[in-house]
Amino acid sequence: MMPLTRQFSFWALLLVVLLSWQSAFARELPDFTELVEDAAPGVVNISTTRVIPERSQGFEGFGGQEIPEIFRHFFGDRFPMPPGGGGPGRGGERQSLGSGFVISEDGYILTNAHVVEGADEILVRLNDRRELQAELVGADTQTDVALLKVDASDLPTLNMGDSDELRVGEWVAAIGSPFGFDHSVTAGIVSAINRTLPRDAYVPFIQTDVAINPGNSGGPLFNLDGEVVGINSQIFTRSGGFMGLSFAIPINVAMDVASQIRDDGRVQRGWLGVMIQPVSRDLAESFGMDSPSGALIADLDPEGPAAQAGLQAGDIVLEVDGEEVERSRNLPRLIGRVTPGNEAELTILRDGERQDIAVTIGDWPESEQARQASAAGSDAQARLGIAVAELDEAERKRLGIDGGVLVRDVDPRGAAAEAKIMPGDVIVSLDHHAVESAEQLRDLAADLPTDRPVPVRLYREGRGSLFVALRLGRD
Repeated sequence: MMPLTRQFSFWALLLVVLLSWQSAFARELPDFTELVEDAAPGVVNISTTRVIPERSQGFEGFGGQEIPEIFRHFFGDRFPMPPGGGGPGRGGERQSLGSGFVISEDGYILTNAHVVEGADEILVRLNDRRELQAELVGADTQTDVALLKVDASDLPTLNMGDSDELRVGEWVAAIGSPFGFDHSVTAGIVSAINRTLPRDAYVPFIQTDVAINPGNSGGPLFNLDGEVVGINSQIFTRSGGFMGLSFAIPINVAMDVASQIRDDGRVQRGWLGVMIQPVSRDLAESFGMDSPSGALIADLDPEGPAAQAGLQAGDIVLEVDGEEVERSRNLPRLIGRVTPGNEAELTILRDGERQDIAVTIGDWPESEQARQASAAGSDAQARLGIAVAELDEAERKRLGIDGGVLVRDVDPRGAAAEAKIMPGDVIVSLDHHAVESAEQLRDLAADLPTDRPVPVRLYREGRGSLFVALRLGRD
């Protein structure tokens, strides 16, 4: 039997070891207290109000729109209508909550585009409890970035980091207003970088396991130096709540978009003019590749930059300016970040051999074609609440349709928005009349009745053809 003194020494030594291990373990965990104290003043709560016209059919579910697949924007679910309003056939208001952060002392604020989409009123609440009306300077739905402006000065700002320097496994923290609880802090690690999500081809998302819930959207994601490295935007969920997969827009992308919105009023995005498809294992073998990678060009716009540079159907794009195209869905992002008018060097595979081809990147059709169609479609835009653009033959062939015009933008307060028409839809017919051009759409819109709804046939990618009922307000 061990003597008492030896037993005491043993347990004392064990206690010292355990305390040392606990202390060392604690030192390995990050302390976010200083980060939060310094950053919290620059984080804001954003609430929006949207007036629902009488023709509304009441509560429409999450965000008032159909959410693609199970990727959902989380900006605060629409709250129920106030008493006495919002039922079928009655007017009312809808409110939503989100987050944002101050990027300049003179009142510029960054948030998500979906946080303020369709808002008639935007209210920003600062950390010191001041409430300020905000103006929407501009929003880019492709990257889900919006820039707001409040009439104030000497506001506390946040330090911007370099999202390109993020590494998988490093600690990050979020500050936001989940469910309206202002300045809630959650933390986790970077799970992955350069994630491409369905319908978000232009954003290389940062994936984290930071707890994000309704109301967090638009809020900042920080590194341990207290620098903003992302804007919390989406979660992956099967339950409607947080499941450990959160996605943030890299701050480098967001600040570039914000600068273009502030300086030019719009966002320029590079355009190649090709239809692409993934390279499967069988296709890779048929093209003589060791493994599947790159983006296979299935078709080209004959007037587009790729065709003008000599690219052909059957070419496989392997690199853009030296950066590998690992999957076909990465190509739009790599091309999109090239300033229109600049050259990009594409490495392609053709007939089993690698070639380098210089391509002068064009202006993305959302900005160029919408401007071309604005004159022909201005009347239709005013009456229907949409901006449209012509479809070229290559695009019609890809979609498998004969006519139609592409919806480029939707006024959230217009008749089209109430009918659930969305950007990216193709209007094939209006009130039983085939639509072949923006000019024809203008003529048809001028004669639409106001005493009854009219059927609109759409083509929507992922859904195919569908009909919606559109009702114009009385003049």
